[in-house]
Amino acid sequence: MPTPLSLDTLNAVDAKDFVAALGGIFEHSPWAAEAVVEARPFGSLQALLDAMVAAVRAAGPERQRALLAAHPDLAGKAARAGTLTAASTAEQASAGLDRLSEDEHAAFHRLNDAYQQKYGIPFIVCVRRHTKASILTQFERRLANDSATEHATALDEVFRIAALRLDQLVAAPDRLPLAGRLSTHVLDTHGGTPAKGIPLTLFEIGPGDARRVVVETVTNHDGRTDAPLIGGRPVPIGTYELVFAVGAYFTARGVPLADPPFLDTVPLRFSIAEAEGHYHVPLLVTPWSFSTYRGS
Repeated sequence: MPTPLSLDTLNAVDAKDFVAALGGIFEHSPWAAEAVVEARPFGSLQALLDAMVAAVRAAGPERQRALLAAHPDLAGKAARAGTLTAASTAEQASAGLDRLSEDEHAAFHRLNDAYQQKYGIPFIVCVRRHTKASILTQFERRLANDSATEHATALDEVFRIAALRLDQLVAAPDRLPLAGRLSTHVLDTHGGTPAKGIPLTLFEIGPGDARRVVVETVTNHDGRTDAPLIGGRPVPIGTYELVFAVGAYFTARGVPLADPPFLDTVPLRFSIAEAEGHYHVPLLVTPWSFSTYRGS
């Protein structure tokens, strides 16, 4: 990831350098940066984003369609050939689209072709907000849209992509409201204490119930993790499973257990619907029971 530029620097450089710095915020469309050069200085990152979005909205249908057409297919030929922009490469990799099975490649190829045939543009979704399974669901849902609805939906996704790119590229006193958070903690309701030292693993659940490890960690003295399970970025929409290894914890506390114990590992499966939301998924556990809820 490139070193962020300060907003003050962008306000001060000449027009050519400004466009060079922000030319990739909208895929292969530096004209969006050119359109806002004369509006400087920008007092905030949000003001800069709003100006660029307004320029795209004012550009008219033909230029907007050219912007949409400039995006690559998801997991398409350009991705397999390694000819994507650096930003698109990182974005597609974030959702695991660089690690597809042959069956998954076939599914994306089929959906890309169906979408292109119906709308004449690539399917665009802000992949940093989605899991692989959620992207496939979006594909299927949006193929039911009429052309006008899909043009508007695709533009909205372009604006989400641009916001995330801008937030990564530019350092400013304000940040864009793009990050969600997923956290957990474990309460030992048998001992009446936070559960320290419990290993846990967060899995992303993919197509066909495939599981991908997102993070592995251990609870601290407060029964929490030292850092959010996911934080500082959108929490990708999709299904997850948290697996807590509780058996060794209760054994170490001297709790009489059956052999094998009634609860050795506890899985909690849940879904994320709001990529910018705050989700807290705790475990309240005894050697013989557990419960959870959605916190924030």
